[in-house]
Amino acid sequence: MAVAQLGGVPVLILKEGTSRTTGKEALRTNIMVAKAIAEAVKTTLGPKGMDKMLIDSLGDITVTNDGATILDEIDVQHPIAKLMVEISKAQDDEVGDGTTSTVVIAGELLKEAEKLLVKNIHPTIVVSGYKKGLEKAKEVLKKMSIKVNLDDNETLKKVAMTAMRGKSVAAVREYLADLSVKAVKQVAEERDGEYIVDLDNIQLIKKKGGAILDTELVYGVIIDKEVVHPGMPKRIENAKIALLDAPLEIEKTEIDAEIRIHDPEQMQAFLKEEERLLQEKVKKIKEVGANVVFVQKGIDDVAQHFLAKEGILAVRRVKKSDMEKLARATGARIVTKIEDLTPEVLGEAGLVEEREVAGDKMVFVEQCKNPKAVSILIRGGLEKVVDEAERSLVDALSVVADVIEEPYILPGGGAPEAEVAKELKNYAAQLGGRVQLAVEAFANAIEVIPRTLAENAGLDPIDILAELRAAHEREDGWKYGIDVFEGKVSDMLKLGVVEPLIVKEQAFKAATEAATLILRIDDIIAASKLETKEGKGKEEKEEKESEFD
Repeated sequence: MAVAQLGGVPVLILKEGTSRTTGKEALRTNIMVAKAIAEAVKTTLGPKGMDKMLIDSLGDITVTNDGATILDEIDVQHPIAKLMVEISKAQDDEVGDGTTSTVVIAGELLKEAEKLLVKNIHPTIVVSGYKKGLEKAKEVLKKMSIKVNLDDNETLKKVAMTAMRGKSVAAVREYLADLSVKAVKQVAEERDGEYIVDLDNIQLIKKKGGAILDTELVYGVIIDKEVVHPGMPKRIENAKIALLDAPLEIEKTEIDAEIRIHDPEQMQAFLKEEERLLQEKVKKIKEVGANVVFVQKGIDDVAQHFLAKEGILAVRRVKKSDMEKLARATGARIVTKIEDLTPEVLGEAGLVEEREVAGDKMVFVEQCKNPKAVSILIRGGLEKVVDEAERSLVDALSVVADVIEEPYILPGGGAPEAEVAKELKNYAAQLGGRVQLAVEAFANAIEVIPRTLAENAGLDPIDILAELRAAHEREDGWKYGIDVFEGKVSDMLKLGVVEPLIVKEQAFKAATEAATLILRIDDIIAASKLETKEGKGKEEKEEKESEFD
């Protein structure tokens, strides 16, 4: 509750129960919370990072080292903690990788800022220095990036493998990287000389059972439904596919209608007419040449019988998103009226087949000519393994898509951070004044990535950083990073450890924005918590009881 004095009389400004923290105390609290969140995910960074086991309120377990998943699963209360979770989500939505790095860098930027605040340097000067540092860092990253030829599948595979290196599926990363590159290149579209990749066109289906190496790429779509009638064929080659967003049923009238029947023959005629209408619909499907039908709505039992009689494979209640993927994969057009069906709107697939996977029947639409939607069927011995394999694949698909959209890569293993830190220290010396200290603080904060990689691999961070800095003083030093497996500084390009430029740029940008936002907060006014109905009711009951005592 804030109180102001007016001629010696206190004036209440804020509601009772409101708490307020101001000045350095507010900043210190915010920085402490941000650092705690960064520390929570720090140990998961890099190929030698550890995993976290997260147990939710229902007792469901998640085992992962994916930064975005960890922060998404933990239920944080403090508003600054929520902000750190937000930057992790933003990084994940924007580029699909680098979430842990973003949070760790943001935490370190605030840690370095705290040292400057102790020296009485104003937060706005720190913010100004950080913005200058970010602009210079982006220049350095651009300068050291390497252009990629999109036909160079080997380099794209290396990018995908780097993204999966620290995951539990690392042993089969080469196989999964190959699938990722093929899938992304298949759905990539060229528009105005630039490539666009919509990862929603890559369908990921998880089924436990088998091994991760049983994961397969299907050039088409997998529908998690079964064929509606046992009399229908379960396998059709050279399929002509009709996609219907209309029910194969007798449509009910929109108004309440009452039909009075005085004679059993009238009833018979009524049912016969219904049957005839359904038969007409099936006849129309047969006439246009379709032998496979996917319906977004229902299929009447009588219609199922006629479809089976004609040897047409049908699937009902297909999800809208799956219908759209089918259209992209087979070249079919979704029609909303059966009357609109023509041979031109049909799609094609080399094979449509119902198969049983892990006890569930699914319809595979594959061998499409040039599908713009593909599917990856993920297998694994345990449900937790399948879940982690999916998260790893999402990262791999995202980074390959990033490189196809913006074809520049950087050496990994902390090399970009070491080069940026070196260049920033030289740049800071030219600035002078207090801003110089802020730019130097930015440079020191960026070095947290190679330092953490070394710590997580059980190496001495002081020795490794000294060796890394010395390597970066050489002319070709920009490509040197930490080889955590050998425990030394090596040429990352030779080792094939590469990452997209856009991921690193976005991580620096998001971390700096979060840190500067937190540094500019000098007043926290928290409203009192709303009373729960139960609590309020309890108080009223106690009051009434006391009245009668």
